[in-house]
Amino acid sequence: MFAAYAARIDRDQPLNGLELGERPAPEERPGWTTVNVKAASLNHHDLWSLRGVGIGEESLPMILGCDAAGTDADGNEVVLHSVIGQTGHGVGPKEKPSILTERYQGSFAEQVTVPTWNVLPKPKELSFAEAACLPTAWLTAYRMLFTNAGVRPGDSVLVQGAGGGVATAAIVLGAAAGLRVFATSRDEAKRKRAEELGAEAAFPSGERLPQRVDAVIETVGAATWSHSVKSLRPGGSLVISGATSGYHPERTELNRIFFLELKVVGSTMGSKEELASLLSFCAAKGIRPVIDSTLPLDRAREGFEKMAQGDLFGKVVLTV
Repeated sequence: MFAAYAARIDRDQPLNGLELGERPAPEERPGWTTVNVKAASLNHHDLWSLRGVGIGEESLPMILGCDAAGTDADGNEVVLHSVIGQTGHGVGPKEKPSILTERYQGSFAEQVTVPTWNVLPKPKELSFAEAACLPTAWLTAYRMLFTNAGVRPGDSVLVQGAGGGVATAAIVLGAAAGLRVFATSRDEAKRKRAEELGAEAAFPSGERLPQRVDAVIETVGAATWSHSVKSLRPGGSLVISGATSGYHPERTELNRIFFLELKVVGSTMGSKEELASLLSFCAAKGIRPVIDSTLPLDRAREGFEKMAQGDLFGKVVLTV
């Protein structure tokens, strides 16, 4: 079957390790379901995999891709939950949870197999491309907002780095849930798009907000860390799920964190139950993931290049 896969690891030039071509189709195994992929979306996790983060040379070649929507053997339309082994289903109770492609072949292929427990029904209201955007970036944003930030309708949230998959999702989900959403970006066009998606206002990176917020959704890291801390009200929450600009900010702002009793909460992915709630929320409220571009699987390299350059707003989707 045709697939996009990591053939080599290159920490400095990750796309050098990306190959497109034929790979073995998944074999049947008890307790697992093979899905015919209709659409799959790119995540920064795929670039990190090409850099050797989460996998080693011994795992190669590894088909990339965490997210997918498609059909099962009975023709049912389904969405995949990307965390394998979260409860032991299909892998045994002692195996640590992993994101698809850290241990098992991924979804950038004509077929992918996962534990049957990881397969959820796709709402009829969502297309395959839209559903394929949800299991990683959108689920991450959902958990950050509603589980770890604990915000309620009427609360205020700052989303750093408008344009990325998680940030875009947080803007749309937050606005739909009745939050006052502020956003930042270095790019004027991205700030305008953020406002079109429901942000009350969008500002250049680092600019002072009109008010301090209840929570900050942080995926940028070092470049925005100080601004995130300074933007919080006393007792507010800074929820972080990534650091695309680096892990070591110049200023940690520890004095503000303890004096204002701020909460710093790490957040990674989400549960199957949260994904089911997210799917239901999107279907019921007419929420649709923001898709930057849709490409056939044989043009996957173009999608990886867009993501690596940061030249996108929303998700890149690969279709099979």
